Amino acid sequence: MEATFSKRLSSLSAGDISAIVQMAWEDRTAFETIQERMGWSESDVIRLMRHELHPNSFRMWRKRMKGRTTKHRALRSSTMKFEDRLVADHRRANC
Repeated sequence: MEATFSKRLSSLSAGDISAIVQMAWEDRTAFETIQERMGWSESDVIRLMRHELHPNSFRMWRKRMKGRTTKHRALRSSTMKFEDRLVADHRRANC
């Protein structure tokens, strides 16, 4: 499993990694959107964030994401008026 993650990680450009981290850090971008755009599942994103962030930053991010309804489309209230796919559109890496 670790070899598969390492292989997938090495296939990403610095820009791709930056885009995934930016989308993961953004509260309104759902993990499903990251899956659709980049092909990385929630568990893949968590592993990537653990790899890319400093330990304290990773713990802070996980604490924020745990139970956050905006990170999962199925948990969102029908009154939420934003479309996370549009939010993710402007998050393109500069690399």
